[in-house]
Amino acid sequence: MNVKIAYFSMEIALEPGMPTYSGGLGVLAGDTLRAAADLKVPLGAVTLLYRKGYFCQRLDASGWQREEPNEWAVEDFLTELPTRASVTVEGRTVYFRAWQYEVKSAEGFTVPVYLLDTDVPENAAWDRTLTHHLYGGDAHYRLCQEVVLGIGGVRMLRALGHNTIARFHLNEGHAALLTLALLDEQTARDGRNAFTRADVNTVRQLCVFTTHTPVPAGHDKFPLELAMRVLGRKEIPEMQDVFCYDGLLNMTHLALNLSNYVNGVAKKHAEVSRLMFAKYPINAITNGVHVPSWVSPSFAALFDRYIPGWREDNFSLRYAFRIPPQEIWDAHCEAKRRLIEYVNRETNAGMREDRLTLGFARRATAYKRADLFLHDINRLQAIAANTGEFQVVYAGKAHPHDHEGKEQIKRIFQARDALKDRVQIVYLADYNWALGALMTAGVDVWLNTPQPPQEASGTSGMKAALNGVPSLSILDGWWIEGCIEDKTGWAIDPGPVDNDRRTGPDAAALYDKLERVILPLYAKNRQGFIDVMSHAIALNGSFFNTQRMVLEYTLKAYFR
Repeated sequence: MNVKIAYFSMEIALEPGMPTYSGGLGVLAGDTLRAAADLKVPLGAVTLLYRKGYFCQRLDASGWQREEPNEWAVEDFLTELPTRASVTVEGRTVYFRAWQYEVKSAEGFTVPVYLLDTDVPENAAWDRTLTHHLYGGDAHYRLCQEVVLGIGGVRMLRALGHNTIARFHLNEGHAALLTLALLDEQTARDGRNAFTRADVNTVRQLCVFTTHTPVPAGHDKFPLELAMRVLGRKEIPEMQDVFCYDGLLNMTHLALNLSNYVNGVAKKHAEVSRLMFAKYPINAITNGVHVPSWVSPSFAALFDRYIPGWREDNFSLRYAFRIPPQEIWDAHCEAKRRLIEYVNRETNAGMREDRLTLGFARRATAYKRADLFLHDINRLQAIAANTGEFQVVYAGKAHPHDHEGKEQIKRIFQARDALKDRVQIVYLADYNWALGALMTAGVDVWLNTPQPPQEASGTSGMKAALNGVPSLSILDGWWIEGCIEDKTGWAIDPGPVDNDRRTGPDAAALYDKLERVILPLYAKNRQGFIDVMSHAIALNGSFFNTQRMVLEYTLKAYFR
């Protein structure tokens, strides 16, 4: 295929058996490619090949996380290409190869994915490990990886014959060094050995940048001394206004400076990003999920009966209102049965299918506040005793270097033990694609409690909505757009509060909604609860999908 759009991402979830992703960013990237294949967008993707995978999570009796390598058989999934390319790192040549994966639509249209691999005999021992670990190592290791992804990715595409690319899409700032490769190409075409401001303007017309987080830790920046040592480029200190911010090589600012179209991943996130980066016009394209990938088997069969063509036309899910309520409930009960059987098999918890089941599965890190639900143990015990029984299924990995994230998991284990006589809580280890699909389809209500405004978008609640699971969520990210109170789910909204002191008010608002609205609706008005389920599918499932999202990118960014 003649690639017209080159999509660069540090991580991409391609198959459940390929641990080449850590979480939301990678899953979104994979869903984007699947939608591009469905829509026949001439897109090709570049990422790195992580032989050690993203880690296997092991939790001890106290809930403390330990990590183990997640090695996988590369040859079982990928085809090695004979082409070789190289980059210069710290003055030495680092060679790499590409392995190809093909994302195919039901009609056979293919989106090629090139996974770059430095583990080749020509390289020194340390250089061979550069593509082993996703988000591993220190700043030095990360910057060297980003040289391979950005500069190396462009060179590999050219070596493979992709010479008519119209747009380069940077999915987060990790790939920002691809702009340096494009600047080098521009100067070489003109027979020069250094690029100019005019070259910057030319390259800017080729690039699209999607920023994914307002959290500072999500924006890569490197000391100038390290950048000079790794890259050896005199242009960096000479053009600091392009490459740097506050004296650091800043990948987000580099991407902003060299991109003609920039977007956040929800309307609120774009607004927050414009405040963070006031010099730049930042648009909004709200995230979505790939519908065929996240609809559970029972709902897929239901949609096949009542909404033919839903895979090809995701917007047709608005006709979910036509589906008889009992059949929606039966499909949900089948998905819930699969989840509860898995939970009981893995944990011996003895969870029951007739209890209201809440689900929470996110990366374990401070701002996502997985333990907010457990803020007031006594209140939860009282709700269970006086209003109705409920149970909670948790999952999520903490980054190996995120100590606070690991402590958060421990606190959930402690609360589980304190609540065991009234509220059943399980924490499922090794959260991944397959478990995410099981949970988003199988719980009754999807819980999300980020510290606003730090949730850029979030997509797990979108997957839940496809399966008729409404959200109970803080009004942040996509949920500001998706929440129609008592129709598609419920907002956790304490009203105006100081953002630094909102833990107590947020928890109280959550408990009030659970006690006064959700539990009574579930226990005493099943028809009303199913009506919310129908609205979740028809209003949120039909819109918050990658089919709509990729069409927006195509019209607004790729071919405008």
